[in-house]
Formats: sequence, structure tokens, C-alpha cells
Amino acid sequence: MVLALKRTYFPNGTNGQIECNGKIICNTIELPWKNNESKVSCIPEGKYLLEKRYSKKFKWHIEITQVKNRGAILFHPANNALKELNGCIAPVTKISGAGLGLMSRKAFSKLKTLVYQEMDKGKKVLIIIKS
Repeated sequence: MVLALKRTYFPNGTNGQIECNGKIICNTIELPWKNNESKVSCIPEGKYLLEKRYSKKFKWHIEITQVKNRGAILFHPANNALKELNGCIAPVTKISGAGLGLMSRKAFSKLKTLVYQEMDKGKKVLIIIKS
């Protein structure tokens, strides 16, 4: 399965939309682009492999792997990129401003269910990020 994340960049955050086979899955918020600097920038555009990941903080979530010069880049719930993200991507139900969204847990649950269903069948899940 291949997901497509189309981004729009703003000085205070990055907004996006994830689609699969032309169907909208959810919106996203991220930090603004700051040359891939750790903890202050969204990750570079490109093609990445997604994997299941567990942590005490986020329980079961999704990791974006093979990000150049970065690690622990995740999909997890958040509604304010500047306050809640360190380079990760937050699915949101609705965009409310640059790097701001609403009902993130609902959107995250929808994305995670879709991705985990494919992974549980033994299939790879990729994401292509572009503007």
C-alpha cells in the first residue's frame, strides 16, 4: 500500500492531506520546514517505509523509517505542531491554522487502523511526501 502526503508549507507550520488510491484518509500537521533540523523541522519530502512501533507515551503508533539524519519520526496524535511535535507528523480531522488541527486522536485512529490492517497481512506500507 502506498500513501501520499501532499504538503503546504507556512512559516509557523506545515499542513497536509494523506490519500490512498485517490481517497482522502486524513489531514496532517507538522513543524515548519527548517532544513531537516532535528526537533524543529518537518522531515524532507521523499518516500519512506512505515512500521509498527510501541512506546509507553504513545502506546501503539506508526514510525516513519529511513529518514536521513533523523530517528524516531512518528505518526502520533497532536493538535498543535509547535507545542506538541518534535519532527513527527500528527494526523488531524480538520485543519484550524498553520500547524494547527482538531480531533487528532480520531484521525490517528483511522490512519493507524488502515495501516495496521495492511501490515497484519504482511504487506509493506510506504508513504510518499511531496508538496
